[in-house]
Amino acid sequence: MTATPIVAHCLTCKEKREIQNPQVGFTDSGRPSIRGVCPVCGKTLVKIGMTEAHQGLPKPEIKPPEPKIPAKRGPKPKPKPENAEATKAAKAPKKTRKAAARRRSTGKLVIVESPAKAKSVGRYLGRGYTVKASKGHVRDLLKSRMSVDIENDFEPEYRIPNEKRETVKELKADVEGATEIFLATDPDREGEAIAWHLIAAADMANKPLKRVVFHEITESAVQEAFEHPRNINMDLVNAQQTRRILDRLVGYTITPLLWEKVRNHLSAGRVQSIALRFIVEREHEVRAFVPVEYWSLESELRQQQPNGKQRAQAFIARLVRIQDETPTLNSAEGIQPHLDYLSQNGVRYEVGEIKRSTRKRRPSAPFTTSTLQQEASRRLGFSTTRTMQLAQQLYEGIELDSDGPVGLITYMRTDSMNVSVSAQQEAREFIEQTYGVEYRPETPPIYKTKAKSAQEAHEAIRPTSIQRLPERVAAALGRIKKDGRDLLRLYTLIWQRFVASQMEDAIYNTLRVDIQAGLPTDGLPYQFRVSGSTIKFRGFLALYEETQDEDATPDEDEGRLIPDLTTGELLDLLRLIPEQHFTQPPPRYTEATLIRTLEEYGIGRPSTYAPTVRVIKDRNYVTSENKRLVPTPTGETVTELLVMYFPDVLDYNFTARLEDKLDAIAEGEIEWRPVIREFYSPIEEQIQIAQAKIPKHPPETMGRTCPTCGDGQLLIKYSRSGSKFVGCSNFPNCRHTENYVESTGLPCPICGATHGGQVIAGLRTKTGRQFYGCNRYPDCEFRSWQLPKAATEETEAEYALSEQDIPN
Repeated sequence: MTATPIVAHCLTCKEKREIQNPQVGFTDSGRPSIRGVCPVCGKTLVKIGMTEAHQGLPKPEIKPPEPKIPAKRGPKPKPKPENAEATKAAKAPKKTRKAAARRRSTGKLVIVESPAKAKSVGRYLGRGYTVKASKGHVRDLLKSRMSVDIENDFEPEYRIPNEKRETVKELKADVEGATEIFLATDPDREGEAIAWHLIAAADMANKPLKRVVFHEITESAVQEAFEHPRNINMDLVNAQQTRRILDRLVGYTITPLLWEKVRNHLSAGRVQSIALRFIVEREHEVRAFVPVEYWSLESELRQQQPNGKQRAQAFIARLVRIQDETPTLNSAEGIQPHLDYLSQNGVRYEVGEIKRSTRKRRPSAPFTTSTLQQEASRRLGFSTTRTMQLAQQLYEGIELDSDGPVGLITYMRTDSMNVSVSAQQEAREFIEQTYGVEYRPETPPIYKTKAKSAQEAHEAIRPTSIQRLPERVAAALGRIKKDGRDLLRLYTLIWQRFVASQMEDAIYNTLRVDIQAGLPTDGLPYQFRVSGSTIKFRGFLALYEETQDEDATPDEDEGRLIPDLTTGELLDLLRLIPEQHFTQPPPRYTEATLIRTLEEYGIGRPSTYAPTVRVIKDRNYVTSENKRLVPTPTGETVTELLVMYFPDVLDYNFTARLEDKLDAIAEGEIEWRPVIREFYSPIEEQIQIAQAKIPKHPPETMGRTCPTCGDGQLLIKYSRSGSKFVGCSNFPNCRHTENYVESTGLPCPICGATHGGQVIAGLRTKTGRQFYGCNRYPDCEFRSWQLPKAATEETEAEYALSEQDIPN
């Protein structure tokens, strides 16, 4: 060893260190080296290079490397058949290989309609299942033409809409790698048809297919469905196909006629035109109604009390009979003799028959689609469309705090009132624990639908678990920014209605007292009556009471207190109360009463009610005034033409019978093509007659010349949404347009008194919402969402809107 210190760079210390315990030698490649350790960190140090210490040391023998043998040239061997797919995948680009790997790992594929439902269902199925959403229908009839081959026995022509092509492409990729496919679309005809279309659109025919159906998205319901799969029910598919084809035949044969003879952007429909006819005919009844005067007579009475005792409570009794006959009081002159007689001295008021009894009031049945839409309209003010949008979210699943996405209600398109045994039992246990055993009926109640031909073996709409009380899910629903409040209100309504339907009847004590009046010599010929009822046992009313229909007559007897009277007791007359009345016209339809009428006639089905109401409003066939549906002139014109030239399409009974035939198709009792043939044959003849006889309606003119082209006339035209605007008769050569406005006949609340400003209607914001304004704009900037009242000085402040209130 040399006495000179040997130094090497330490990679750990990052400094040069003196090598401790140096060993002189050579590397495997024959290079001279000195190896040792770092005195600080103890790591190995190596110094490469010749030193004095290497002098005289023998060098190691180095073996030469083996020469490389060049590969034989020629065609590459073909992969074995079992490895062909693997070789193809290996050559594919990295992105394609990843997609192929995903396809291979699909496993059991489940397809539902919506992403929300996919998330909820996937939670209950767990590993081994891939849940995808079709996002509704994936095939439909072409929009550009009828897509029904009438000559070929009404064969439909389906296609994948452009907006669904990407979805179908992704589903095909999932199907390709699936070992088993479960179609879990909704449990009705529409859902069955979606499943059938999926098979064709996503090339599933050669795959193992199963159809699963569940009416609620809960763990038990989903698992039960997957344990008992079935095949596609072609009878349900054909029923849906028939409805779709019938609607297309009506729409694509009659609608073009309306465009040609009346105006553009109109439409006719098998159910929508019937609904419109109900509204138009009711309007005609209202206009033709002549009020009839009639009078009622009541008496305010009180018990006679001895001197010194507290004065008794007064009560009102109404006149019901005179000389054992129902009185006819048609005028003030006709009622005056009775007032004179009953007011004279000597007339006695004596208590006659007293009848005490009890009556029971049964709770309302759990909700069906139509009753839910009606009650949500009356109680919550929701439109039918809004109700179904919210119910869809509650059905598909809501993210709860600890449970993840959970379906809160059962399937919401149903006309069944059936309730499962397990749900009834859960409700009965809850009622007993919360309200007491007396609120739980001895046997579970059974409800039967009143609809003419209820379809689908569904349950009624109910909460999936009674234990999810509204207050327990309120926080989770409140986190949903847009719809949280309304979701909670609708869920509360459904929860309360169902629990109340399983509770005991309410019991009322009723009392009816007849009072005879008149001179004793005449035998007391006048009979007055007072009735009252008080609650003896609240029963289901402890939780819920159905909202009365807007047009229902209120029960004035409920809650009325009547003194404790005895037969033969004399009463004091305080005053006679004559009151003039006039008969009222039949009420216009609301959305709720229109749906109820359609259901009573057997027209339409749960899935069609909301779309029907939405279409007739969107087409500007009706407007809503104080929640009442009023037909527009366009709606009346269209109805008049359809009734005259297409009596079968607009016949209530014909349409109801057609619904019965659709039900028969769904049950497999009849074939679907003969039903279409029978329906379409008369329409084909009627179209030719209507084409020849209906005169073309002249366009509505503004009476002004176009300011742009100078020779065209300004006409009232209609946009796709049905709103009016002013356009030139020379279109498309002249594209002049104006907003259509019309005077309301009301003076402007701000400048009407001083400058003669008038309120005009028809103004619209950029989003299409209508508002009212002053015809002196911009000199007067009055604008309001509501039609103002007649202006006075006191009302000017009321319409002085702040900047955030003024429509844009």
